[in-house]
Amino acid sequence: MLKSVENQLLENRWDESVAAGMSESDLLLYRSNILGSDKRVTNYGGGNTSAKIIETDPLSGKDVEVLWVKGSGGDIGSMKLDGFATLYMDKLTALKGLYRGVEFEDEMVGYLPHCTFKLNPRAASIDTPLHAYVPRKHVDHVHADAIIAIAASRNSRALTQEIFGTRIGWLPWKRPGYELGIWLEKFCLENPDADGVVLENHGLFTWADTAKNCYDCTIDVINVATGWLAKRTADVPAFGGEKHECLAPSERRAVAARLMPAIRGFVSDNQHMVGHFSDSDAVLEFVNAKDMEPLAALGTSCPDHFLRTKIRPLVVGFDPVKKNIDAVLAGLPAQVAAYRDDYAAYYERCKHDNSPKLRDPNAVVYLIPGVGMITFAKDRATARISAEFYVNAINVMRGASAVSEYCGLPEQEAFDIEYWLLEEAKLQRMPKPKSLAGRVAMVTGGAGGIGSATAERYLAEGACVMLADINADSLASTENALKQRFGKDVLRSTLMDVTDEAAVACAIAETAVEFGGIDILVSNAGIASSAPVEETSLELWNRNMDVLSTGYFLVSRETFKVMRVQDMGGSIVFVASKNGLAASPNASAYCTAKASEIHLARCLALEGAEAGIRVNVVNPDAVLRGSKIWEGDWLDQRASTYGTDKEGLEEMYRNRSMLKRAVLPEDIAEACYFFAAETSSKSTGNILNVDAGNVQAFTR
Repeated sequence: MLKSVENQLLENRWDESVAAGMSESDLLLYRSNILGSDKRVTNYGGGNTSAKIIETDPLSGKDVEVLWVKGSGGDIGSMKLDGFATLYMDKLTALKGLYRGVEFEDEMVGYLPHCTFKLNPRAASIDTPLHAYVPRKHVDHVHADAIIAIAASRNSRALTQEIFGTRIGWLPWKRPGYELGIWLEKFCLENPDADGVVLENHGLFTWADTAKNCYDCTIDVINVATGWLAKRTADVPAFGGEKHECLAPSERRAVAARLMPAIRGFVSDNQHMVGHFSDSDAVLEFVNAKDMEPLAALGTSCPDHFLRTKIRPLVVGFDPVKKNIDAVLAGLPAQVAAYRDDYAAYYERCKHDNSPKLRDPNAVVYLIPGVGMITFAKDRATARISAEFYVNAINVMRGASAVSEYCGLPEQEAFDIEYWLLEEAKLQRMPKPKSLAGRVAMVTGGAGGIGSATAERYLAEGACVMLADINADSLASTENALKQRFGKDVLRSTLMDVTDEAAVACAIAETAVEFGGIDILVSNAGIASSAPVEETSLELWNRNMDVLSTGYFLVSRETFKVMRVQDMGGSIVFVASKNGLAASPNASAYCTAKASEIHLARCLALEGAEAGIRVNVVNPDAVLRGSKIWEGDWLDQRASTYGTDKEGLEEMYRNRSMLKRAVLPEDIAEACYFFAAETSSKSTGNILNVDAGNVQAFTR
């Protein structure tokens, strides 16, 4: 159900007390950030803002007019001042004399670096001429849902005039570029009293002579459109009305947990992909609607939406009444193959002689009736952002189909943007992916010293990580610390007791829902005990075996299930102990459980080899710093066994080693990274001792 008109309107976030005393460039940044803080105004990376500011020329010392405009690839909601390109306005104006016509407009991008002010390294975007040639000091370009709903309607020009009169003009679809900049200038000169223009199938341009007036104008224009749409659609069933009912939240996530690893296996042929699941109200309203499939088939309208979500989504044939998940999984190969064939046919229909070669033919967006939406991309942030863009597209389709007829971007125009040579050049400039990019790891015992160090190492190499631990406080603290360094997208946590079969299955399923599947398991959860054998109780013996043997079995078993569904191989790393190979006094339960762990790894290496699942062991020794097992009785017990105190134990272990060096959590993390990375892709069933040297633990 739609919200009331008042609840849909944007808040004017301009705070005069904050803006007072700011320079023109700071005001531009402030305006940009508050515009980008609301996804209803523009999504991540979408839109751009500019200001024409008087600056001192570093060569002549004279005042010159400089265009400050969002640089290529930036995001107005999070950018800083260094995110703006700066260009001499007189040089941008002079470029008009070099323009040879629309068929040559792409070559104008090559001239933009020659207009750079103060050697600014920020690259200017393709939208620079759109801002330069509007004869007003401040310009906003945004992709507000309410505006695009009008712009993507069959009669968008008439609707624009009905809503705004002469205040806001309208221009037909034109791909962003130099020619559109000329069009905007012409419109402004012919309509000097207009506050902006709606671009068909694209978005909104607004302008003013002060930063505040420009911001106020943008917000007001969007709110006028929002209010008009709200009133016109209040009694119109969204997307033709409801066809399916939602599953319960837990059931939705259970279906997603089954689907995502299977889809991930199909879409990761060229590179490992990461998934995102969304069952927001807007998504559920759309996937459950009568008109979902025909609307989805039309594709998105705004170029920014399209670039993030591909030509169209794939509608998964799930029936929330029949709950036919097994049949859906059986039919997925055919559905995915059909989508690929359709995409390849689209490429063949639309390609030009100089088009880049066919890219990944798999869908980005997957719509599941009764369940929600799944998106896959090369990293978690991109998958999430793609989902956000498709929600924007849903909002656009809701409005346009209620007041008119929704029109997606024409197929050839969509192709020309997707395979634009300038877009291809941008893709080729992307940095080389990190070694674990697209990989998903679970680390048990993730809140301890070894677990958190391993998670940090994986995150630094581009992996997504699910931290699992039994200690809620330590888990939360570790998660927060790592998120501050690596961001919220790539890290999740789950409370898990490795001895609880149901909890383990739930945690693995949660990993699949959060990231799409699992590629790396670091089984690191641990306890330790010390007692002479005659004082070792059955309870103590069983506790060691439960955690260090059975627990490792349970987590590995559930991980194997997901890895086999993905059919992408994988790496399982057991963090065992030197004590699994070398006996230690007064620790029979611990040593035996660790030996069991090591032999389990050998067995799993045999079973997993045909599926490309590698299983290896890292054997630490005496890693005291940050280790949870050294915080309790174990420390006192081992100190007593060796006739020393707490302070002397680490020194004793160091001197006991052949290399006379302390072993740190980071050392174990490095070994865990080696077994996860491609550098060890031909290793399985191996043991790597990281103990500074202990002859009793030599494997041969």
